[in-house]
Amino acid sequence: MRGVGTTVPRPGGPLKAVITAVAVLAALGLLVSACGTGGTGARDEGPASDSVSAGAVEAGTPSASPTKKRADAIRLVRADPGVSAAVKRDLKPCFGDEYPVDVSYGNLTGGTADDVLVNVMTCGDAVGVGSYVYREDGDAYKNVFRAEEPPVYAEIDRGDLVVTQQVYGKGDSLEYPSGEEVITYRWTANRFAERARTTNDYSKVVGGETPVPTEN
Repeated sequence: MRGVGTTVPRPGGPLKAVITAVAVLAALGLLVSACGTGGTGARDEGPASDSVSAGAVEAGTPSASPTKKRADAIRLVRADPGVSAAVKRDLKPCFGDEYPVDVSYGNLTGGTADDVLVNVMTCGDAVGVGSYVYREDGDAYKNVFRAEEPPVYAEIDRGDLVVTQQVYGKGDSLEYPSGEEVITYRWTANRFAERARTTNDYSKVVGGETPVPTEN
């Protein structure tokens, strides 16, 4: 039995509207709370997303590298008046247009361009017959080092020129020399000066060749 002056609202009336409004306000309150706490809100994710994007673009951009100038090593050796006639005569393709030449580029003389190191070898057994260093001089190259005592081979090691020469004793075969000399040169006062020399004697037993007894 309803009392006097008591009104029971119908579903969908003012009470439903109030409940809906309260629910909406509560949802908004949760959203604002999430945005402010730094957990998963949009405010936190915005700057992080921008940072990752910028980093990805920067990492994906290739850095500019200086262009390396390449020289015609065969022409350099053939035109060099300091190269022996024997080396020039034997400087021929092993097959096709492949020459027995190793070419290295690096800063040996402190110039603004890379120096050119050329090792000339034989085709059959790859024995080094000459090592040469060329330094850029204007529009041309100038020879600043030459070694033609085979077997010889030169390399660039941390700005130094390292030349290795095999040493052969009496009865040594080409495959098994008695040892080697390793000479390190450094560019000083516009020339290569010897900085260090190491002599290594090889074991004939380890190399697989039995020493030949000498007659007294």
